[in-house]
Amino acid sequence: MSDRCADILAKRLRGGRVSPLEAVELYGCDLLDLGHAADRLVRRRHPDRQVTFVVDRNLSYTNACAIDCDFCAFHCPPGHPDHYVLPHETILEKVAELAALGGSQVMIQGGVHPGIRMEDYLELVRVIHRRFPDLCIHSFSAVEFDAFSTTSGLPLSKIFRMFKDAGLHSVPGGGAEILVERVRRAISPRKISSDRWIEIMREAHEAGLKSTATMVFGHIETLEERVVHMARIRELQDETNGFRAFIPWSLSPSGTPRMSAFEPAGGEDYLKTVAIARLMLDNVDHIQSGWLTEGLKLAQVALSFGCDDMGGTLLEDKVLEPTGISVRTRREDLIRLIREAGFVPAERNTRYEILRVYDGNNAIPPVPQGRGA
Repeated sequence: MSDRCADILAKRLRGGRVSPLEAVELYGCDLLDLGHAADRLVRRRHPDRQVTFVVDRNLSYTNACAIDCDFCAFHCPPGHPDHYVLPHETILEKVAELAALGGSQVMIQGGVHPGIRMEDYLELVRVIHRRFPDLCIHSFSAVEFDAFSTTSGLPLSKIFRMFKDAGLHSVPGGGAEILVERVRRAISPRKISSDRWIEIMREAHEAGLKSTATMVFGHIETLEERVVHMARIRELQDETNGFRAFIPWSLSPSGTPRMSAFEPAGGEDYLKTVAIARLMLDNVDHIQSGWLTEGLKLAQVALSFGCDDMGGTLLEDKVLEPTGISVRTRREDLIRLIREAGFVPAERNTRYEILRVYDGNNAIPPVPQGRGA
């Protein structure tokens, strides 16, 4: 290990904060040194070394979208012969399937469809919450909330109160991509700006709605721009403490024709990025391992490089299916994967409250103090 890497890692392990410049330097450090330091931090934060997951379902209510990002293989223009809008009855049938499996979280997201009213979304949340009161509704990205505000003419603060009153529990972190305008202008020029994404998340947190934060990397961004993204998440977390988890995942160019020339980030790059995220995001409790985009084996390895959560079972994910990524995973699959990696599987809800701990072949009650809030 170089002296410079050793100094940065030692400072962090003593409780110091990694600066953005230091985080960029960490990309030049040995992978195993980064992983060892990140794993030590996870063990301090979560000494039980449980690895959590949630039984959930992603519901994409429409693939019609007016934004047309370069990296999206899912969308089509409104009015296109292949576009669809799921009726509420179909969505409720899918939610009922999740509830029957003992799931605890539903995530509803879709394209920005100019023909769907905000009231339609509010009514959907109300009905789901009324029929399935035990399910957490973790739904609608910052991009969708921006569209709600634009079409309704209402301020975000009021919109978030309305959705919270209807039964919305939290907001997913989609739409962040890389929070740098150079990148956004190149790959998603019609999407909200990085400042707007931060503003929307701040408003959600101030309304009492927690959220996650994502990062899509491995395309045109530089390492410095990845770190800028992490720094912006950290800064807002210092202000609001509203992020429950950070979810970095690499772009899969195989199903995105306009970005097919890019090479995938690769396993070492992914592991370095999650380890650096754990080192830098000292104020975010959870880092999620991306089995959906990175593959099951690499996701297992990431559990020793700073990740403590494997996300959801995802009965379906229509956004990623067009890229060729397989998205169907059962509760038993994640339990097995976590055990094989040497950790204790723990099923959680959206709030990271432990529902069941899987010890051997049995589920045992959680420890009294739970995990996070």
